[in-house]
Amino acid sequence: MVSAFGCGARKPGEPARTLPAAEASKAAGADTPDSADFRYVQMMIQHHAQALELTGLASARSDSPAVKRLAKRITAGQKPEIGAMEGWLKHNGGEKRKSGHDHSAIPKMATPAQLEQFRTADGAAFDKLFLKLMITHHRGAVTMATELLSRGNSVQVEEVAGDVVAQRTVEIDRMRALPS
Repeated sequence: MVSAFGCGARKPGEPARTLPAAEASKAAGADTPDSADFRYVQMMIQHHAQALELTGLASARSDSPAVKRLAKRITAGQKPEIGAMEGWLKHNGGEKRKSGHDHSAIPKMATPAQLEQFRTADGAAFDKLFLKLMITHHRGAVTMATELLSRGNSVQVEEVAGDVVAQRTVEIDRMRALPS
């Protein structure tokens, strides 16, 4: 038996009632991924891949121990997230729903010109550009996650999006606190 709380089954002031699990599941609604969920996951994989490209250069190009630590932390968080999102797509039939997205459709991705400038920067110039690009990049992730939260249908994807909003917001604050 499952409580009907949160299922919209009772009106204010009415006592809670207990439903059999099958009935509660129906009352709660389907957790079937929709096109917004698939689009978000596919775009976020590409978004994370670019973040890993940016962080991958920090150990050799950065002069700042704080930037190097931040880059390692971002890599450690986003690399397994890519694997989890790829697993989600596979488990949910994502190979049938692949859609090609160019980087211009993904909010706040670094442009090819910015990436070229970034790849040639060193030392303090690298650190300044890293922070600028990564803050913008993270703001794009927050935008995408916030949009998914208002449009998606999969509870699992919504949980990931909620984590992205929380984690990227903290990282943005950390980056803003670093000298640039």
